[in-house]
Formats: sequence, structure tokens, C-alpha cells
Amino acid sequence: MSTKEEKILQTYFGYETFRPGQMETINHILQMNNTLAVMPTGGGKSLCYQIPGLSLNGTAIIISPLISLMKDQVDALQSLGISATYINSSLSSAEQQTRLQDISAGRYKFVYVAPERFDSGYFINVVKRIKLSLVAFDEAHCISQWGHDFRPSYRSIVPNLQKLNNIPVFVALTATATEEVISDIQQLLHINHVINTGFERENLSFHVVKGKDKATYVRSFIDEHKEESGIIYTATRKQADSLFDQLTRRGVNVAKYHAGLSEQERKEVQSAFIHDEKSIMVATNAFGMGIDKSNVRYVIHYAMPMNIESYYQEAGRAGRDGEHSDCILLFSPQDTQLQKFLIEQSLMEEGAKQGEYRKLQAMINYCHTHGCLTTFILDYFNDSVEKKACGRCSNCVERQEKSEITEEAQMILSCIKRMGERFGVGMTAKVLKGSKDKKIKDFRLDKISTYGILSAYTEKELTEWIHFLIAEQLISTEESRFPTLKLNQNSVEVLKGKRQVWMYTTPLPIGEEADYQEDLFQKLRELRKRIADEKNVPPYVLFSDATLKELSRYFPVTKEDMLAIKGVGEKKYEQFGEAFLSVIQVWRKDNPDVKEKIRIGDTPKPREKKITDDRPSHMISYQSFQSGKSIKDIAVIRDMSKQTVEGHLFKAFHEGYPIAWGIFFNDKEEAAVLKVWNEMDEPKLKPIKEALPEEYDYTKIKAVLVKNEIM
Repeated sequence: MSTKEEKILQTYFGYETFRPGQMETINHILQMNNTLAVMPTGGGKSLCYQIPGLSLNGTAIIISPLISLMKDQVDALQSLGISATYINSSLSSAEQQTRLQDISAGRYKFVYVAPERFDSGYFINVVKRIKLSLVAFDEAHCISQWGHDFRPSYRSIVPNLQKLNNIPVFVALTATATEEVISDIQQLLHINHVINTGFERENLSFHVVKGKDKATYVRSFIDEHKEESGIIYTATRKQADSLFDQLTRRGVNVAKYHAGLSEQERKEVQSAFIHDEKSIMVATNAFGMGIDKSNVRYVIHYAMPMNIESYYQEAGRAGRDGEHSDCILLFSPQDTQLQKFLIEQSLMEEGAKQGEYRKLQAMINYCHTHGCLTTFILDYFNDSVEKKACGRCSNCVERQEKSEITEEAQMILSCIKRMGERFGVGMTAKVLKGSKDKKIKDFRLDKISTYGILSAYTEKELTEWIHFLIAEQLISTEESRFPTLKLNQNSVEVLKGKRQVWMYTTPLPIGEEADYQEDLFQKLRELRKRIADEKNVPPYVLFSDATLKELSRYFPVTKEDMLAIKGVGEKKYEQFGEAFLSVIQVWRKDNPDVKEKIRIGDTPKPREKKITDDRPSHMISYQSFQSGKSIKDIAVIRDMSKQTVEGHLFKAFHEGYPIAWGIFFNDKEEAAVLKVWNEMDEPKLKPIKEALPEEYDYTKIKAVLVKNEIM
């Protein structure tokens, strides 16, 4: 990379150094290598195509599935004096025609378009005739059939793009992608270079809160975090309406957003939130993707989402400016039932449903683990550098009470064993409580020795403990809508007294003490809002909260001082610098005794190398499978064949580890395989397969034979 790109970074965007992965991605693009960048939200993905777009000759086409994101990005570029526009359904035909003519004339460096635009022959012909610098896919996980937010319209444009012979290079960008999604994107766009900086967001603190009245908790949290911007996600429209009404009655500056509102209403409340006219947004998951509001200080989930991919993307809308932010999940058992209902009512095939149940179980485990929440998420994405606690999530911080429940855990495990490992969480809790439920008597579970052994506790408490033991992998489950509980090797260690079990309680997150002058910060925010309103752009387009806090720490006096502040470049100083310096100078006169902070260099910390995993290879595959990853995922991650991974799982089973056979076959299929096997004189895999219907593959047949200890 030449100093040209570094100069662009400093002049236009106000940063002295690149963030991890940015330089490498930009280098690949400049060398015309198709590239995929997987970076966390707030990791600076847009600079990865904006800097090459400014450096190279021609127009950069940015394909985005989100109208709101297009407008925000174009506003930000135009505020820096960069020629940019967008074309989508929000424009009239006349506006679209005018912009297309300007594109033909080469008047724009950046053009943002929706995927559907490539269905237009006229648009394709315009693009064919101009010089392109690059084509970028933003939110690229939407293009993958394995992505949690898959959009067929996004994937279907690929054949039309292949008709264009003037595209010099593709770049795809996303914040959330499993190995399966990454592989799919690579194949579709012929990408050979993947830059994956990892998923960790070191400025985010994750919290799981259980056993609290949700509405009361939210009100208390908002009272503790006045003047801060936040998003509260609800599971349903009804929930959003109810919470919005409650908060409005209490005088909270809140907006709501869901699919039940008209398009105009949604547009207005989104604009109010982005322009800091409303500080809190109560919304369903219809809101947020591509909302580039940098100063969201917290995201609260009023109910548990269906999977960790969705949760991490939604929670990741907090703290895009790099400042400390909280991500809080309010959990109740009803959340699990709602998500199971949604899976069951979906139009997915049975195999796909099993995959969703597996993802849901990982989400449930996240809600019940007492290990580090950040590490749990990174493990899910296979991104954990080493087993190191984050020190900032609700399970890591010291403001917790700790109690040992080893004896109670032994009683629970013993009860599962005596129940024949044939029942789920609810029935086990009832037996431990000594419930008089009719089902208990029907199955004669009131006759076993552990019936009523923990009668001093409520069923709710016992259910919570069982879920905790599952999350800590002290109990295994068979994946289905109604998972049954199984013992594993960890269970045996607890039963034999070789392993202790501890539980914790979680506090209300407390804001950190500010290390900047809060009254000056507030004055700078007010100035930013006035200028933003005059220019009709969101406030963060001028300067982020992180930049205003830097100004409130170091009190720059001259232009040179201000250009040393992160986020202030030549272009922004020319437009806004004097006005902000003036406010700082007045404040300094009124506060002469306040000393500025000493500046400390902020060189990015190098990513640590992964340590060698000394577990047996088959146990790495098995434990990945138990954590919710599919066989295909494991094969891609570990760079081995599916057959090798299957062999690992079957080897683990032979060593006494449980496997959820329902993922491989149902009772009818098992009976069919065993019937054919019994009828053969010398049963071998190939003749067994030939004797069965076509849908019986070798994996299914081997799984049946392994389960029944035939092979």
C-alpha cells in the first residue's frame, strides 16, 4: 500500500492508523484480488472499499440490501466532499433517471444500489458503459443460503453480474458469518482471499438477566442511563406496543418500530432516532440492520432470539464508535417455548428444523452458562484464541454472589439416571419437587428413590439449575422440539465427587466513571446537533461520540491539536473545526483549573496466535458437534471430509459419549435399515444401500449400524 491510501485515511476520515484487517483487505483490492472481509460491527468495514474507491479510477458500485444504510453512507461521504449517490425504490422515476444520466457521465465515485436494480436491463447497460473501480457486497451474509438473514433477491443478482465484463474486482463484507456462510460466499463470488479479524468486540459488555420482572428492570436501567441512546428489542409487535406505552407514560423519550406501522411511520421514527430526537427505540427485529448510528450505548433484548448469529448481530448495534456499551438479554422460560413454536410453525423441512433446534439449544445454553459470555459466543463462531475470560461480562465481573450446588447437582443427575434418561427438563423438575402431576403417576415416577428429593425448592428454581447444568455441559440433550436429558462423562465426575459445581447471581450493569469532562461533552453534542439539523444529516456524520469525548479529554487549542484527535481529518476540520474549537475555548476560560489528559498512543494490539489444541482429533469434532455445529460446518472449519467427521463422532460414541441419533434418522428409518441388514447373509454397506430407497445415504445407514453396535 502506498502513502496515497494512508493520506486518504488521514485527510478524509481523520485516522492515523488502520484497524486490524483493513490494510490487508485494501491491499488485496488494489491488487485486483476478489476479497471477503469478515470484521466485527464497528470494525471499519466500509473503509475497506471506500479508500480503494477513492484511490482507483472509476466508479465503485456498492450493493446493499438496506435503503437506510445507503442514505446514511451517502450522507457521510457527501459531508466529506466526496461525490456519491444511491438508487433505490425511495426515489421517483424522474430522480432515478437523472441520477442514471449522471452515472453515465462518470460524475460519482460511489453509487449505492439495491440488489433488485440488477433486474433492470437499462441499469445493466449504463453500468456496462462506465469505468468501474470495484463492486462491493455489503451485509454479504445475506447472499448465502446458510446465512441467518438470507435474501433470495440478493443471491439471484450473481448471474446478472457475470454478464458484465468490466468489473475489475469484487469485495464482500460482513460482521457475522459461520464457516459454512464464508465458504458459500467464496464459491458464489469466486473469492480466494478471506480476511477474518475475528468477532470479538472489546468495548461491549454482555449480560444475561433472569428471574426479574422485565418491564421493571428496563425502567430501572433507563433511570440509571439517562441521556444515553439505546435499542430495546422485543419478540412481538404486541410486546413492543405495550413497552412503548409504559415508557411514554413515564415521560421517556422513546420511539417504536415494527412491521405493523406504515412505511412512512417507520421512516419517520427511524429518522428521529438517528438524528438523536428520540433517544430510545423499542422495536422488533424488523429494525436495525444497516442502521449506522454510532452512539448506541446499550441494546436490551426483551426476550431471547432464536440463534446466536441473530443475537450477536442485533446486540452488535451498540458501541459502533468503540466506546463502552452494554448488551443485555432478559431471559424467561417462556422465550424458549415461543422460539420452539416459531420453528415448528415454519415451512422448513424436517432436517432444517433439526438444525434450527440445535442452534436454539446453543442460544438457551448461552442464557444459562456461568462461564464467560464473550468466550461462549467466540467459541460458537470458532473464534476463541484461547480459553481466557473477558473480564467484563456479567459472568466475569466481581459484583456477584457465588454459591456451591454440588450436592444438589448430584441429586439432579441421579434423578435423570433413575428416570432412565428418557425425559426432559420439565418432567425432571417435577419429579425432584415431588409434584402430584398425573403424568408423574402414569409413568410411575413417584416410585423412584429421587422423587421429592429436592422438595424444598420451587420447580422454577430446579428448572433453572437443570438448564445451568446443560449449559455447563454437565448434562447432554438429544436435539428435538422436546429434548431428553442424558448423562455424560462430566456428569460421572460430578456424581463421583471429582468435580464441584458453583452458581452465581447477576447485578444491574453500572455505568463506568467518565474520564472526560461531561459538561463540555454535552455542549459539543448540542453544537453537533444544531449543525446536523442545519445540514439535514444525522449528528454522527459530523463527529462520533467517541471523537467528542476525545475533544472533552484533551481540549485542543489549534488546528494541529484538533487534527491529532481520532476521527478529525482535514476535510471535517475545514467544515466544522473552528466552531468546535470555539466552544472548547469558551469552556476552558470558564474552567481554567481543569487539566487535559496526557495523550497515549493507541497502536492496535496484534492478534494473538491460536494455541495448539492437545485434545484427540475425534474429540474436537465431537465437542464441536455437541456445541451445535453441523457435520458440514465442522468439516469446513477443520479442513477434512464429512466422512472423517462422521467417523470421529462414531468413535466418540464407542467410547461412551452420547449422540443425538434423531439428527441422523427417525424410528421408521432405523427399522428399515435393520430389517435389510437382518435379511442379508453377508451384510455390507453397498448392498444394504442398494436394497433401500434412494434417500437412505451411507451416513444414515452407518449411523443406524453404529447405534445398534453392529459396526
